[in-house]
Amino acid sequence: MAYPDSILRRVSRPARYTGGEWNSIVKDWDAAEVRVALAYPDIYEIGMSNLALPILYDLLNRQPGVLAERVYAPWVDMESAMRQTGIPLLSLESKRPLAEFDVIGFSLGYELTYTNVLNMLDLAGIPVRASDRAESHPLVIAGGSCAFNPEPMADFMDLFVIGDGEEVTADLIQAVRQWKKTGSGKEALLRELAQTPGIYVPRFYHVEYHPDGTVAAIRATASQAKPTIHPCVVLHLPPPVTRPVVPYVEVVHDRGAVEIQRGCTRGCRFCQAGIIYRPPRHRQPEEIISAVDQLVANCGYSEISLLSLSTTDYPGIDTLVGTLAARYSAFPLTLSLPSLRIDTFSVELMDSLRFAKKPGLTFAPEAGTERLRQAVNKAVSDDAILGTVATALDKGWSNFKLYFMIGLPTETEEDVEGIVRLVKQLRRLGKGGKPNIRVSVSTFIPKAHTPLQWVGQNSQAEIESKCDILRRGLRSAKARLSWENPQTSLLETVLSRGDRRLGAVIHDAWRLGASFDAWDERFEFTNWLKAFDKAGLDPSFYAHRQRPLDEILPWSHIDLGISPDFLKAEYRYTSEGRITGNCQVQCNACGLQAIYPACRMKYEGSV
Repeated sequence: MAYPDSILRRVSRPARYTGGEWNSIVKDWDAAEVRVALAYPDIYEIGMSNLALPILYDLLNRQPGVLAERVYAPWVDMESAMRQTGIPLLSLESKRPLAEFDVIGFSLGYELTYTNVLNMLDLAGIPVRASDRAESHPLVIAGGSCAFNPEPMADFMDLFVIGDGEEVTADLIQAVRQWKKTGSGKEALLRELAQTPGIYVPRFYHVEYHPDGTVAAIRATASQAKPTIHPCVVLHLPPPVTRPVVPYVEVVHDRGAVEIQRGCTRGCRFCQAGIIYRPPRHRQPEEIISAVDQLVANCGYSEISLLSLSTTDYPGIDTLVGTLAARYSAFPLTLSLPSLRIDTFSVELMDSLRFAKKPGLTFAPEAGTERLRQAVNKAVSDDAILGTVATALDKGWSNFKLYFMIGLPTETEEDVEGIVRLVKQLRRLGKGGKPNIRVSVSTFIPKAHTPLQWVGQNSQAEIESKCDILRRGLRSAKARLSWENPQTSLLETVLSRGDRRLGAVIHDAWRLGASFDAWDERFEFTNWLKAFDKAGLDPSFYAHRQRPLDEILPWSHIDLGISPDFLKAEYRYTSEGRITGNCQVQCNACGLQAIYPACRMKYEGSV
């Protein structure tokens, strides 16, 4: 089966649905023992820029008897054509209906894609609720950063993979292989998988609530289900993907990528990734250089991104970059370094790279004043920011993008005005011409497992008031301003901190037409308000409420190994403005050192 030309000719970017890309892998369907559909709940251009799917695609297809194919959310024009003609959602490689696969694995990296998951299952002819599926339906699973609070999507998933997926996926596939041979029911498979470290089967847990709506208890209801779920942690990063699928159409990040390290030692209190990807691990330079060589040879990329949460924290990053620059001195290879620290070292590092035309530099001060930066453990002074931009201007850089958040805990109006003051100071720098500055502002989202998970988000009125201050002030500073829709930020917070009852809300919002909620032109907040009203739930209960430190949180049964005392201390340090040092310099006893004795959070080799 394939999408007919009559459909592809009348939809935007038909290459999203045709497959056949360079380096794609098409295996013998009939010879495969286990067939896996790797699903990303957004359009092709975004999904092809995600690093998780290529890693699993490569790992699974290397296994004998295992077939892995890709599928992405069809855009609304394609969805409409599919529903009109009755054609189900197909995989890219073999053009098989998703319902024919053994496993469908969703990568959940953003809460506003949740309705797309339901839409993809429905387009595949698969019941969206796990409880409605028959034995003949595929096993529907999910992983990714959103899985660290799996509860809002618990109604729709047979299981979640919590943490790094590289090793546990092999165990899961082997269990499915054996299950297919024995012919036992899906219940038996799930009971077996519930005993596997890092796997959470929500149907084997019951949540009780207090009369006020807070969680009273989370209890395992099957003997195989563990009281707490510990995430999978790959202590030694597997070889990087060096033969990824090369898309036919331009995607969001149209370049090769090598993950040079996983985790971060900076400890920003708002950052979920800095918590859930502990302990930090890095690849050796020789492996990175070899991966770059292979990416260039296998894909023809002229730009390679060295990926990390904090690229300039990689040990010997200047030496690594210098080696790659010298190695490709006769070849037009551009190196991309995302996630730069705000310091002159970052500028010197970027200036050592070769560009036909200098791109813009991106930095994230996060807050407008030193006081507020200290409160969230982002210890960057105004002088450091000014000095970094001044150095960049002297070296010929002229375009800068700055990321800030509003609504951070302890924030005052003076802190918001501090963003304007800082931008005006930056605009006065430069001898030849003034720097071009773009300011991107997002609303603080209190995320699960972080020290700020107990904090209530600012109300919509407070956010609007702060945006007004920025609009007026930055207009006079002649800096371009962009900001997130406060309603999408509210919804993201609700889904980030929500409990299992939100499954009904997600389902009803989807039935009312919600999909591609992360897209401004598609987001309809009224659909969500109707769904909340029908479920008898208040978004403010999840988003705006300050939670007591002794409250049982919906994700309390997901134990990352981070000490609750450590998180509570970091929470208190926020109001005290107290800095916690870089874990690379000293161990801050977050709790992981008891699990990984070699950790100490120092870069003395892969943990």
